[in-house]
Amino acid sequence: MKQKFDITGMSCSACQAHVEKAVCRLPGVEEAAVNLLANSMTVEYDETLLDDAGIVAAVTDAGYGASVRSGAGAAARSAQGGAGTAGRGEDPMKAEIANMKKRLIVSFACLIPLMYISMHHMFYEWFGLPIPGIVRQYLHGDENAIAFAFSQFLLLLPILYVNRKFFSVGFRSLVKGAPNMDTLVAIGASAAVAYGVYAIFAMGFGMGHGDWELVAAFSMDIYFESAGTILTLITMGKFLEARSKGRTGEAIRKLMDLAPKTAVVVRNGVEVEIPIEEVVLNDIVVVRPGQSVPVDGVVVEGSSSVDQSALTGESIPVEKNVGDTVIAASINKTGFFKLEAKKVGDDTTLSQIIRLVEEAGSSKAPIAKLADQISGVFVPVVITIAVAAAVIWLLCGAEFSFALSIGIAVLVISCPCALGLATPVAIMVGTGKGAEYGILIKSAESLETAHTIKTVVLDKTGTITEGRPVVTDLVTMDGSGKMSFGRAGAVSPEHSLTEPEERLLYLAAAMEKPSEHPLAEAVVHFAAEKEISVPEVEQFLSVPGRGVTAVIEGAEYAAGNMALLEEFLAGDARQEADSGAPKRAESLALAARRGEALAEEGKTPLYFASREEVLGIIAVADTVKPTSRQAIEEMKAMGIDVVMLTGDNKRTAEAIRRQLSVDRVVAEVLPQDKEKEVRALQEGGRRVAMVGDGINDAPALARADVGIAIGAGADVAIESADIVLMKSDLMDVVTAIQLSRAVIRNIKENLFWAFFYNSIGIPLAAGVFFTAFGWKLNPMFGAAAMSLSSVCVVTNALRLRFFKPKQAAGRAETVQECPAMPEKNEQMKERSKETMKKVLKVEGMMCNHCKAAVEKALNAVEGVSAAEVDLEQKTATATLAGEVADEVLKAAVTEAGYEVLGVETQ
Repeated sequence: MKQKFDITGMSCSACQAHVEKAVCRLPGVEEAAVNLLANSMTVEYDETLLDDAGIVAAVTDAGYGASVRSGAGAAARSAQGGAGTAGRGEDPMKAEIANMKKRLIVSFACLIPLMYISMHHMFYEWFGLPIPGIVRQYLHGDENAIAFAFSQFLLLLPILYVNRKFFSVGFRSLVKGAPNMDTLVAIGASAAVAYGVYAIFAMGFGMGHGDWELVAAFSMDIYFESAGTILTLITMGKFLEARSKGRTGEAIRKLMDLAPKTAVVVRNGVEVEIPIEEVVLNDIVVVRPGQSVPVDGVVVEGSSSVDQSALTGESIPVEKNVGDTVIAASINKTGFFKLEAKKVGDDTTLSQIIRLVEEAGSSKAPIAKLADQISGVFVPVVITIAVAAAVIWLLCGAEFSFALSIGIAVLVISCPCALGLATPVAIMVGTGKGAEYGILIKSAESLETAHTIKTVVLDKTGTITEGRPVVTDLVTMDGSGKMSFGRAGAVSPEHSLTEPEERLLYLAAAMEKPSEHPLAEAVVHFAAEKEISVPEVEQFLSVPGRGVTAVIEGAEYAAGNMALLEEFLAGDARQEADSGAPKRAESLALAARRGEALAEEGKTPLYFASREEVLGIIAVADTVKPTSRQAIEEMKAMGIDVVMLTGDNKRTAEAIRRQLSVDRVVAEVLPQDKEKEVRALQEGGRRVAMVGDGINDAPALARADVGIAIGAGADVAIESADIVLMKSDLMDVVTAIQLSRAVIRNIKENLFWAFFYNSIGIPLAAGVFFTAFGWKLNPMFGAAAMSLSSVCVVTNALRLRFFKPKQAAGRAETVQECPAMPEKNEQMKERSKETMKKVLKVEGMMCNHCKAAVEKALNAVEGVSAAEVDLEQKTATATLAGEVADEVLKAAVTEAGYEVLGVETQ
């Protein structure tokens, strides 16, 4: 069983280690992972040996608080603050920050006069600042030493009170045998206060016995200001750290902001607005323009365009009609529709995304293991070093105040937080950033492993290609030749058909309509796109493995492979041996040659004939996705080998390999063969990522070092892979690997800083450099350094929020060569060389809707092959297939409602 708990009382990585250790000692616990950032713990255990109450008791005995996190709203709690929020109530992270702010205000309000009183003589000596009369009269000089010390003590009391948590938590942890960062602060501050109180008594003794030298000596070594400064600066560091950590869940909070609090449902024929938690399965939900979709469901009435950019990263709204699936938190743009609720509460896609990101943030990356091991023993070692340093200096003849200062400095400069935060903050920000791009990472381990990938294995169907057959070519036998237009050789929707082409498509659609073959479906769909009416057929006959025959308007026709056509035309020749036989033989030979050329391109030729002659060929293929070539080029530019696995025949596979420049292709493989191929690559010493649909490729996905399920969409195939891509776009694989590399680089920077800081700071505080260089660290500066160290680590990790995928290969236009028309190939190649880009500086763009509007406006301009908007830079880049005037581009953007400040040509 897997259960999530909210943990309270943790302040550093030592706390995290102690909680994990306390739980892992319990019988039946298989795994325990504590998230210091989210103040949560995930435990996997055998419920026959242990229950939730036993785990809570173990955490409580260790000196911390624990409670079971309920299922409802758990994802929301994580998104809102990551610290165990109760339902939709007050966010504990915000409450903690507000409490720290109050503590900080009180601390500084008392610390400033405390510092002035304790150091007023220094201000006079250093800066020439005059000493006020009241201070000179009552607090200056040896005769006022008691008042001087006691006034500092009184100003220190409020600081001690508002920051009492350091002492209560620190000493309780020490008693429990699990000292943490609070313990270091509590011991250091307590030692300073105790020595200050002792100094007051010593000065009183000296004044009573006329020993003014004793009074003067102790009046300079009171340390109340050190205790106040330590507590104040560490509280300030914690405050800044908490604010920074609060920003780590920014990506998920953006998603949560999209989720509506209420939904309009139809109950008993009446529209009723109810809280989102009360929506149940099969409810009919009403969604009006501008509203967010409250739950996952299927459209049962109406239609609209829906903006899913926050969930899938798709910049352009998606059309939704009756029967289509819509997902929670997407935004209804224009139309009105009703949906039937299919997933509600924690089952919605949004909740699954949040839960997935939260679990990834809670998991441990292998790179963090060393830091975790050190954190577990860090505090006891530091306490030992502090005591040893103070004793050694005393034995060397140093004054007690000097040795005490050394001990306190060692305690307060040591920072286990920097070690503990180095990895989890980067992991949390990285997984959140991935979610923004529609990349859902299941665990920190898979995120780390992705940066070591050297080989990417791609399934062809649905991964590299669209996954559905479409008509790519029309070939008529009347001398008009082969017609290929548009991307990857696809027949362009804008292309006007010639009369022979219309006739061919008219007959082909009629014959294929009664068929259930997927290739037939592609022909019928294409005819519908071209608005070709389809006549009724008679005597329809399906010939398994060969094709179909039918009678249309009184004439016999055949559609299928070459073997069927040869038999069909030969049969006609036997019945009437006339002069048409040579013509039929010639048309068959021509059709065979052209069909062979199409097959070499990886397309499936469908032949059509009447009893008199071959009418033409319609080529059907599973076309390559627009971004597949670019994604493969990007992977190769990153030093990654690309292997394509497919169940298709070798000819089709080789055609795709040539088109995309894939390093290696393995054809005619079954699912289990894909798994064997991945294993063979791994046995050759390669780190392998497998990219597939998460269902057919499950064995290979499970075998790979990183399994990536592409195009999961609303289903979010969590169990099938380590990384789930919401969009069916191979560029997201590139983004995932680049994100992994950025996160691991950031973690290494954090760990280097944490180890470097402690390895330099602790010896400096211990006085190692005092004899040689005279360097001695004041405890106040040690506290400041401790506070800033963890803030630096968190701030560095937050830089990942600005991560953007790099595209080294560029968006080169793909040119599909046509073997039958070499002159056209040369024209297309020349045109691709002339491609240029123009960058428009656009004012007024604020969000993804603005981005989609500008891109749509530019894409509608004739001659623009692609448009991409950068919201941060406020630019729109138009890739041109021909000459387009600047004024035309400006007019298109202006008409969309935005202002163009300038145009640059690249």
